[in-house]
Amino acid sequence: MPNVRVRDGESIDSAMRRFKRAVEKAGIPKELRRREFYQKGSAIRKRKAAAARKRHLKKLTRENGSAPGFREVRR
Repeated sequence: MPNVRVRDGESIDSAMRRFKRAVEKAGIPKELRRREFYQKGSAIRKRKAAAARKRHLKKLTRENGSAPGFREVRR
């Protein structure tokens, strides 16, 4: 659990910004969204496989300049 101590002379707004940044860095909002509803194991595996495919295509696009299976459109 992130915690922030308010420094001497520090405004509440800047302390809140530091706290929000610490919460985001800890991954708490992402975890809350993930646990918002129950997902079956097959749905989790399917989502992870789709994310892996997307990462792989993105990596290939960076290396080659275009994704495999896509032709450049000439205009």
